[in-house]
Amino acid sequence: MRDADTIRITGRAWLFGDDIDTDVLAPGLYMKGPLEELARHCLEAVDPAFAGTVQPGDIIVAGENFGIGSSREQAALALVRLKVGAVVARSFGGIFLRNAFNAGLPALECADTSLIRAGDDLEIDLRTGALVDRTNKATCRLEPVPPRLLEIVQAGGLIAHLKQTIASGGRRGREA
Repeated sequence: MRDADTIRITGRAWLFGDDIDTDVLAPGLYMKGPLEELARHCLEAVDPAFAGTVQPGDIIVAGENFGIGSSREQAALALVRLKVGAVVARSFGGIFLRNAFNAGLPALECADTSLIRAGDDLEIDLRTGALVDRTNKATCRLEPVPPRLLEIVQAGGLIAHLKQTIASGGRRGREA
């Protein structure tokens, strides 16, 4: 779950390995259908139960190159549709990283997630970059989300952020 005031995300950990590509996140077979249908098949090639059992706020923890592959923004949108709270990985595909924040999905880099186990109860503070594994009391240091990207996440994505900015007469964030 997300706490909009403190920018904390809490949820259960879902572990995935290296090289999770956009074809696995948004399978091509379902790209022409509605986003809801596409989301039902998100990550099914590596975990058939994922889309049906992920809970709002749950956190994906992955290895290197999460989101590599094509530029399809639906890869990030499917995770948002499933209400994934955040993705933590050792590294990201560059286009996926941008698409994730544009969709309002925090994507954070962490050099070492080896202490996190599937199902662990995690808490992330997006401002400070602190990840606490409340199950085993371990901590990981993430790259904090820059203020401009944090505004986009808080708004629910880039389009929502732009609408808020326009509605406020051009003032951004807390100035509005």
